[in-house]
Amino acid sequence: MAEKSDLSFIDRIRKSVGRAVNRYGLIGAGDRIAVAISGGKDSLVMLEALALRKKHIPIHYDLFAIHVKIDSVPYEIDRAYYEKFCSDLGIPFHFRTVSLGLDDPKKSVCFLCSWTRRRELFTVSSELGCNRLALGHHMDDAVETLLMNMTFNGAISSMPARLSMFDGEIDIIRPLILLTDRELLRYSGIRRFPEQKAVCPYGKNNKRADIKNIVSELQKLNRKAKKNMFASMSNIHKDYLP
Repeated sequence: MAEKSDLSFIDRIRKSVGRAVNRYGLIGAGDRIAVAISGGKDSLVMLEALALRKKHIPIHYDLFAIHVKIDSVPYEIDRAYYEKFCSDLGIPFHFRTVSLGLDDPKKSVCFLCSWTRRRELFTVSSELGCNRLALGHHMDDAVETLLMNMTFNGAISSMPARLSMFDGEIDIIRPLILLTDRELLRYSGIRRFPEQKAVCPYGKNNKRADIKNIVSELQKLNRKAKKNMFASMSNIHKDYLP
């Protein structure tokens, strides 16, 4: 049985998801939401939080879990566990296997994999009649993306909590945007979510991993650095920019 402090922490995390949903208008009555299940802890936390939230609010929405496997990338989830996890929550689980959609030597494997997964997620979402696609990006992802775009693209942009796509046909939503990776790691530990059966071999050898290390160093300078950088994206003083 979980300790009282663990139960309190889990409740706080779920309330943070609800706060993000309300603050950014992520979910409305009658929405059909495709939830991208990557195989990591983040998507499991997101799916569980959104499913349990339905029990305590006066509106109804539908959830559909989707996992996309790239056949040429050695990355694997425990499919039986995910099927049972979704079944226990009363959520349909859809599993798709696809090949990389592009063969471009100028693009990294990570880019091609991400592009192919996203394309298939949109395809399945459309087939299911969904008007929302929930992705498991959190605060760390948003901050890292901000720094990557500033460093490599010369632009100030990141991951919005809600982004309309295809002339409003579907919105990408990020219910975990107010949570940190550390908080999600603790939640998954308490819930004893499983590790991936096979981890992507490219995950630690890319620019995002380097930026993650930089954010870690900034945290040493100021423990609030990450949350301050996240907050800065909503606190832009245009008169003091070139």
